[in-house]
Amino acid sequence: MVGLKTSLLIALALLSGCSWFHRKPPVPDPTVLIVTGAPAGSLLFIDGAQVGRPMEASQHTQVLRVAAGTHLLEVKVGESVTYRENTYVAVGDRRVITVLSGAPQ
Repeated sequence: MVGLKTSLLIALALLSGCSWFHRKPPVPDPTVLIVTGAPAGSLLFIDGAQVGRPMEASQHTQVLRVAAGTHLLEVKVGESVTYRENTYVAVGDRRVITVLSGAPQ
């Protein structure tokens, strides 16, 4: 009986040791849109929802975390859409969008 208990304990110890060598897969970098060049006082919208804070100056950059996939970015000044762009961002990508004043929508 003692031999059986000892064998079971050794078997359990060996089986639990197998999991020590498995590593977790690396966590991917966050998926982000980096928006630059939006006019001062403008608001950013992604897929119809306001994100970030009002732009203080056109040189100010906003880094926005988004889910991977296709997104619609809109830049609004007041009620007017001054810039609109459809973009795709893959998992872990850092997509830079430079807002061009006077660009077609």
